[in-house]
Amino acid sequence: MTSTEILLMVAELLGGLAFFLYGMSAMSGGLEQMAGGALEKTLRKVTSRSFISFLLGAGITIAIQSSSAMTVMLVGLVNSGIINFADTFGMIMGSHVGTTLTAWILTLSGISGDNFFLTLLRPMTFAPMLAFVGIVLRMVAKRERKKELGMILIGFAVLMCGMDMMSNSMSSLQDDAAFRSMLTAFKSPALAFLVSALFTGVIQSSAATVAIVQALALAAFSTANPISYQIAIPLVVGANVGTCVTALISSIGTSRDAKRVVALHFYTNAIGGILCVLLMYIVMLISPELMLHPIGMLGVAMVHSVFNIANTVAFVPFKKPVILLCEKTVRKKDEKTHTVFLDERLFANTPLAVSECKRLCAEMAEYARDSLLKSISLIEKYNSDWAETIREHENLIDKYEDKLGTYLVRISHNELSESDSHRVGRMLHSIGDFERIGDHALNLCKVAEEIREKEIRFSGGAETEIRTLSAAVTEIVNMTVDSFIQDSGEGASHVEPLEQVIDKLQKQLKERHIVRLQNGECTIEQGFVFTDFLTNCERVSDHCSNVAVYTMQLPTDVFNAHKYLNEIKNAESGTFVDDYRMYEEKYRV
Repeated sequence: MTSTEILLMVAELLGGLAFFLYGMSAMSGGLEQMAGGALEKTLRKVTSRSFISFLLGAGITIAIQSSSAMTVMLVGLVNSGIINFADTFGMIMGSHVGTTLTAWILTLSGISGDNFFLTLLRPMTFAPMLAFVGIVLRMVAKRERKKELGMILIGFAVLMCGMDMMSNSMSSLQDDAAFRSMLTAFKSPALAFLVSALFTGVIQSSAATVAIVQALALAAFSTANPISYQIAIPLVVGANVGTCVTALISSIGTSRDAKRVVALHFYTNAIGGILCVLLMYIVMLISPELMLHPIGMLGVAMVHSVFNIANTVAFVPFKKPVILLCEKTVRKKDEKTHTVFLDERLFANTPLAVSECKRLCAEMAEYARDSLLKSISLIEKYNSDWAETIREHENLIDKYEDKLGTYLVRISHNELSESDSHRVGRMLHSIGDFERIGDHALNLCKVAEEIREKEIRFSGGAETEIRTLSAAVTEIVNMTVDSFIQDSGEGASHVEPLEQVIDKLQKQLKERHIVRLQNGECTIEQGFVFTDFLTNCERVSDHCSNVAVYTMQLPTDVFNAHKYLNEIKNAESGTFVDDYRMYEEKYRV
């Protein structure tokens, strides 16, 4: 071959590989978008039962078409504390089996014959049609799920085009003597195993390496010197080991348990691969001719599946020893405990990252609610343990706001679906209000401490008013947090009427307090404490109103908060008026 022909062949091979990798990325991205936050919710329910987690790992890997991506996701989830390290065993083994589907899909490239249906099934026949349908869905469809389906179809079509290009680049070398000698160069299975592992580590995709082996098998199958099982098996098995590099890179700077996920991924592939190569040498000694049989695309896919399934079955009885090996390899050092809120590795899956932020926002809301309710209780009966808990929660809530705010701003720069965009905006607005509720809880705690230290006693009327306002604030906080966590616009619609009643109630209580001062029924010192209590309660209800409005705004960008508030405040009938009258009667003093 001339240097020009070699250059064109290499260019076509690299171009095919690029199309293959991009198609796989586009297809997996569309599948992840369609799965959305369900991925995170499902993973959190994983138990220690290996079979269930195996099916889950296989299913997700089939969806995203990458065991490396699955392992990187697990590293992020373990590092974030969402799942335990031991629970990843089944999912990792499942991902090894799930990733073999790609090779089976690519065997369609080898379909031949003049039959109409066989021709129709060939990827280069239906791939352009799928691409056309995908483009139409992306351009015309209005619903996000249809657009995501379009991206899946486009990704699959591009993937198949890339496979065809790689196959064509290899077919141009069928009659080349140098190429035939290269195919037989790996007489040593161990050498082929190491070269494949190194190559896969560079391109970071075992599916791509197996696809290249299939392309070589398809191109060389009709030649006088086709690829044999002796060459193909170590190449395929080595690809499984090389793919661990992606997870290894992703584990830099993570927790010890997250690093153990990578160790588990590596050990299960490496030990299985080494045993497979040793078994090959034994077979070669007993029957050398057996391993020299030619292999086709179907055979490569079969080898990939059989190895991963057999490897999984072999490791299941040794789950505990393998996990112990990972723990011994990656030892825990004496390190200060800290809370890992979010992991940057989740950025690769935007819907999962948004769902995880929502979960943490719900945690933040619960901390704010717990602090506020405890602080209100302290006014009537002081508890030093609860006071310490409120202080701890206030610091924790501040951290939530800082971490979530930074993370959400970064996510907002990603390509978001319409629903995820609304959720991110709602969370960015709400975390500030929850942080302020935490601050007011601490303020009320300080009010309670002042009452205790100065032994302040309120009049009977003032005590009744405090209990009434406390009950109203308790209800509005519970209503706000519940509607936020449940994304309930209907539940949030009842917050604003109660907020208006609390505003009116606060003004009434101030006026009644002034009358008591004038009548000598209470002192200036009591007045300062009473006023602080009223002010903090009123501010809490304001922040609850803000969160409720954001929750009602979640489904659409059209919702106008200021217009909504002005309309309901001036309404003479309707749900708002009915709720207002009900709350006004309920919390009458």
